[in-house]
Amino acid sequence: MTGHASGNARWWILALLFFATTINYLDRIVFSVLIPVIRQEMHITDQEYGYINAAFQIFYTVGFLFAGGLIDKWGTRLGYAVSIAWWSLAAAGHVIAGSGMGLSFWRGFMGLGESGNFPAAIKSVAEWFSKEDRAFATGIFNAGATVSSIVGPPLFAWLVVFAGWRACFLMTAAAGFVWLIFWLLAPKPPQQVEVVGEPRIGWAKALTYRETWGFAAAKFFSDPVWWFYLYWLPPYFFDVRKMNLKEIGWALPVIYTVAGVGSVVGGWLAGVLIRRGWRPGPAHKAGMAVFAFMMPVGALSVLAESPILAIALICVATAAHQGWSANLYTTVSDIFPNRAVASVTGIGGCAGGFGGVLFSALIPGYVVSHFGYTPVFLVMGVFHLTGLVISHFLFGKMEPIQAES
Repeated sequence: MTGHASGNARWWILALLFFATTINYLDRIVFSVLIPVIRQEMHITDQEYGYINAAFQIFYTVGFLFAGGLIDKWGTRLGYAVSIAWWSLAAAGHVIAGSGMGLSFWRGFMGLGESGNFPAAIKSVAEWFSKEDRAFATGIFNAGATVSSIVGPPLFAWLVVFAGWRACFLMTAAAGFVWLIFWLLAPKPPQQVEVVGEPRIGWAKALTYRETWGFAAAKFFSDPVWWFYLYWLPPYFFDVRKMNLKEIGWALPVIYTVAGVGSVVGGWLAGVLIRRGWRPGPAHKAGMAVFAFMMPVGALSVLAESPILAIALICVATAAHQGWSANLYTTVSDIFPNRAVASVTGIGGCAGGFGGVLFSALIPGYVVSHFGYTPVFLVMGVFHLTGLVISHFLFGKMEPIQAES
């Protein structure tokens, strides 16, 4: 059990989690935003683009197998520091890449480091915030994923013009190391107080609980949708909607501004239900259901003739996904003790990464090249509902894990 801090300390930590997630996603989206420029220099095809993204996803997935357990063992302070230092070095490495193979290497190296972000952030929220506030706190820091997509495209477009695409990777690497300084100066987590009889749940033990598999199933089906939008929206706008880099630079910020609102609203909604007497688990499951049913509406964007309507529908999808995620992430601390949170989050992240390799990199790379974007968009529209149904039965009543005698 954790004593939850009051006052400015926890908001200082939450601000750092927000900025870490922002930097994390800046490093992810910079490649997709710059691909129209990079592929002219390196002659990268759509299928090769899929392979490069798959390299990130594969190593990101493998990294989750270790990141959660290490963060539970080392603590969030050291674990987060190692993670962001690793992925910032990888971001800088992109500068020396001269081919698709080189980009694949550095994207993979980055994926290993970035796998520590969400296990560390979710565990930090569990350390600093009470149960009724965790979904809201998660929604706020998770909005960093959308803020990166608001500020990133126009900033990268400007840097490309004045300094070239390699300068964009240097900028994100520098931002990571600046964050690291502030993290090491931040307050330490509240004193951990062990409750007599609280179960010791390691990585292997967590796999024996069906709740772990419920979280993993939800991640497996929902994460690829977000990755698909991150990876494929810029080339989709460029190739299909015939938008130039400047137009993409304003469209993406609009989409991800709305997504950021969805993240915060998702956490707020669960908090409202909890304060009205709902137990945390069912409240977060209800939040997931609300947003899952919005996803098919957003997928219809690919059929819209008007670019404005298409962007509006994509806004629905990205906002709904972020609202879903704010609730899904918090289910882990609803069910598991704090010292198992990072491990279970890592297991779910591994499942989500594996789904991402299949459904946002390898398969879309082939389908888009041979059949276009329409089938991919439409299939993505039902993934959250699939994950909702499966996780509903695996989560059960979402009671906290009890110690075994």
